[in-house]
Amino acid sequence: MRNTRDRIRHAIGFEVIGLLAFAPLASVVFGYELHQMGLLGAVASLIAAGWNYVYNLIFDKAMLRFTGQLRKSVFVRVLHAVLFELGLLVVFLPSVAWYLDISLVDALIMDIAVAGFYMVYALIYNWLYDIVFPVPSLKADKRESGAALG
Repeated sequence: MRNTRDRIRHAIGFEVIGLLAFAPLASVVFGYELHQMGLLGAVASLIAAGWNYVYNLIFDKAMLRFTGQLRKSVFVRVLHAVLFELGLLVVFLPSVAWYLDISLVDALIMDIAVAGFYMVYALIYNWLYDIVFPVPSLKADKRESGAALG
């Protein structure tokens, strides 16, 4: 298991490196100025982080109320992910369309492309992160906790 400090490092690294990769690439691919894509990416990152916190809190409370537990089946996990993304779309699409002065359809196409980028980026980032900052082995954890007790 990773500790809080490591999780914070992971999250900040993900957002900063992602934004540094996203802004120039999106500027070239979509034909907008670097500062426009940088601002859009930074705002989207902050909104997504805030929505992630609020959404998970609401979803967990709803699960407890309706099911009495928090264990998620595959169906519930898929529902959770889809509703999360739909919530972001409700905020992002009109905002992106307004900021870039494009149609909602064009904003949706852009969102699909950005989601594809971030899926590939997340795979690569997390893989490399685990190589650079490996998760402590269970045996090492047990030795450390045993040494602390002894």
